[in-house]
Amino acid sequence: MGHLNSGVSSSNQIHAADDAPASGGGLSHNGKFSYGYASCAGKRSSMEDFYETRVDGVDGETVGLFGVFDGHGGVRAAEYVKQNLFSNLISHPKFISDTKSAIADAYNHTDSEFLKSENSHNRDAGSTASTAILVGDRLLVANVGDSRVVICRGGKAIAVSRDHKPDQTDERQRIEDAGGFVMWAGTWRVGGVLAVSRAFGDRLLKQYVVADPEIKEEKVDSSLEFLILASDGLWDVVSNEEAVNIVKPIQDAEEAAKKLLKEASQRGSADNITCVVVRFLMDQAASSASSHVTTAATTTTTSANSVTQSK
Repeated sequence: MGHLNSGVSSSNQIHAADDAPASGGGLSHNGKFSYGYASCAGKRSSMEDFYETRVDGVDGETVGLFGVFDGHGGVRAAEYVKQNLFSNLISHPKFISDTKSAIADAYNHTDSEFLKSENSHNRDAGSTASTAILVGDRLLVANVGDSRVVICRGGKAIAVSRDHKPDQTDERQRIEDAGGFVMWAGTWRVGGVLAVSRAFGDRLLKQYVVADPEIKEEKVDSSLEFLILASDGLWDVVSNEEAVNIVKPIQDAEEAAKKLLKEASQRGSADNITCVVVRFLMDQAASSASSHVTTAATTTTTSANSVTQSK
């Protein structure tokens, strides 16, 4: 399939202190959306969150790809998913014609390839994934695990992903039907080990902890104001409604992401915190945003991973 050569560039940012989060942002080629991200280790001694913000051209369409990947058992799975999921997706032959099936295939293919690469490791690693794909006037949200996507439509907060927890009736049933079990160990856990019921990786639990994404589609129209993707470091301490109310008055997407991160930190979040904000621009707002984001128009891809070593 034809990919536009759009002068893609990328940057990897490393931060070493909680008060100096990795952050950045940009603007789509067509001026229809802006995006920003912010990420920090928080109270954790190591960083296992990764994120991807990417604007690309596929068969003449401007495509936005945004993701938050929260690792567990180390960084291997989250880093692998960050580096491979979106490339696998946009190279799928049905990416434009049947985007939902392409997303499902890309999730499962990326999971399978990661597991193949894990043969030499003794310790299991896994990762959540929460992704938002913009193709034309379509927004497709997919997730496994408990990183979450929330949109603001008509001023209201709407969760467009579901946290995959082992104690949910359908998830518990699926796990038990596959021969597994769910038990309480501080929180509900698959096999007494894992607190999410879907994830990439987790080879030893793979029979029960699947990488099949739940996918929802939303129409991008004048009522859709912005979306927030974040790891549970935000959602553990900030509600969907609170997050939307924090972002509403902040037009700059990077500043909005940084404000969410700061709020979660001030509320005592005990986890790594990563936030991505995508703001949909009206035609009249696009020109002012374009002049505000002076360097973003030439940076069509921003992909960053945060520090992976202990402080």
